[in-house]
Amino acid sequence: MNPTDDQGQSVQTAPELQVPAEILPTLVEIGEEVNASLDLDEVLARAAALVKRIIDYEIFGVLMVETSGGYLKHRFAIGYPRDLAENLRIPLGQGITGTAAATGHPVRVSDTSKDPRYINAIDSVRSELAVPLMISGKCIGVLDIQSRHLDYFTRDQQSVLTLLASRLAVAIENARLFERVRAQADTLLLLNEVSREMSSILDVEELLRRAAELTKRVIDYQILSLMLYDDELKVFRHRLDVKHGHHVQGKLRSAPTEGIVGAAATLREPVLVPDVTADPRYIPVNPETRSELAIPMMHKGRVIGVLDLESPQLNYFTGDHVQTLSILAANLAVSLENARLYEQVARDEARLERDLQAAKRIQGALFRSIPSEDYGMDMAARYVSARAVGGDLYEFLRYGPQQLGVALGDVSGKGTAAALYGSVAIGILRSLAPQKLQPAELLRQLNEVVGERRIEGRFMTMCFATWQKGKRKLRVANAGQSQPLLYKNAHCEKIRLTGFPIGIFDEVRYEEWSVTLEPSDILVFHSDGLSETASPDNQFFGTERLRKLVEEHAQLAAGELADLLLREVEWFSQSAPLADDRTLVVLKVR
Repeated sequence: MNPTDDQGQSVQTAPELQVPAEILPTLVEIGEEVNASLDLDEVLARAAALVKRIIDYEIFGVLMVETSGGYLKHRFAIGYPRDLAENLRIPLGQGITGTAAATGHPVRVSDTSKDPRYINAIDSVRSELAVPLMISGKCIGVLDIQSRHLDYFTRDQQSVLTLLASRLAVAIENARLFERVRAQADTLLLLNEVSREMSSILDVEELLRRAAELTKRVIDYQILSLMLYDDELKVFRHRLDVKHGHHVQGKLRSAPTEGIVGAAATLREPVLVPDVTADPRYIPVNPETRSELAIPMMHKGRVIGVLDLESPQLNYFTGDHVQTLSILAANLAVSLENARLYEQVARDEARLERDLQAAKRIQGALFRSIPSEDYGMDMAARYVSARAVGGDLYEFLRYGPQQLGVALGDVSGKGTAAALYGSVAIGILRSLAPQKLQPAELLRQLNEVVGERRIEGRFMTMCFATWQKGKRKLRVANAGQSQPLLYKNAHCEKIRLTGFPIGIFDEVRYEEWSVTLEPSDILVFHSDGLSETASPDNQFFGTERLRKLVEEHAQLAAGELADLLLREVEWFSQSAPLADDRTLVVLKVR
């Protein structure tokens, strides 16, 4: 005689497994079948079909204990309405299946209408048999069958189902373990793909928007907030809020110690809240929220933001979610810092570019145009900078209607500092102009003035000449600049003058050389940016090529000759980026 419970219903607490002999081959086959696959859905479908062969049930279900441990939920069902099977959650200890799970023993009910434990999910059910799925003394789920007939399931069927459940529990656990490993592998692949995509985005707003979309691929959240820490205001600012797939406006900011987000930032570790109503730290913002997960985004030991997820379901987030989202948050933090750094660099570069363009305009304004007065010379000046601004300079000093001073210089280094130094030199030259100094004396005084404002590592080379129109007299002095070329009597040669650069030594004397020029004689000042231009095979253009070009094209006007020399240098380099400024001043006697 079967023992009864307090409700007078049949229940076997420690069944003696007396299996009919004719059933044993089927049980062996069932054991082999359910262990033949590691796909959990396939295992459960096979189990349902095999049980049907020995117990003609009408309703079949396998309910699994949820991760939180408090509920049973259908993993596989036959005969249930779809919505009911998907949404039914049975607390442990309640209902027929909940009792079997809580006690670890089978529960057989002959008449469900007389058992108060029965949860009336389907009105037509009259009898039920629930057998726990046990692994190492722990219930992982319940195998449940139901019938519309009273007193339908027998003691022998209970014994058979109990024996089958022991085999099925092992198969389910193996399949779940395999499923979990496979899911972890898929998640890692997905995280790798997500991280790679995020690392390629360098716009902060686009990165935040894409991060929300990519996070959805990792976990099906309902509400997401991405908050970044504002160092100036000392608050977390909501940079992106997504609610059920739509961007919404959440709180604009929150204190760094406020709520679940503040707890995650303060603890510097994930905070998982299964039930927000039971956590005093929770600040009600979204009325539907029941569980929350906040992950701090860390970069170099500093919290730069928080990734916060909310769900309207209790116990929605799991330890797997914590692990997965922690990896995602770490990668997002790096990508955010890279994007913010890129944006800062872009802003700095844009500001620098504006400053450089302004400096270029100012430098261009400093260079005087070719004198319009008649000094008996056809004159041309050309300047090509290797950067927005450069260190080469040229200057025309008007000593009077008959006398002109011409300078060409090259400051050490390149870029803005060299341009500024060159601008100072032009200013000093113009301040000395009223004295109408001849070349050697002008270079001496320029060196003296520059020496009073000496800047370590900075100096300049310069060639200076004066031209007297009436006497056709040219005087030249050189302070370390490329030796100028003189075309005279159908032959072009260097004017072999040397001297110390400006700004290195305090007391310097310069040699001065003079010559009387005739009509069509040509004087070419040039910076080393022309002669030291390299070809693709690392050959220098050299002064010799310049000299021959002047001889071959001496018939050209000054401007035409200057342009030709620059074109030849450009062609020689095959239009490679300039390594140095190229500056020319060409004077041709009329």
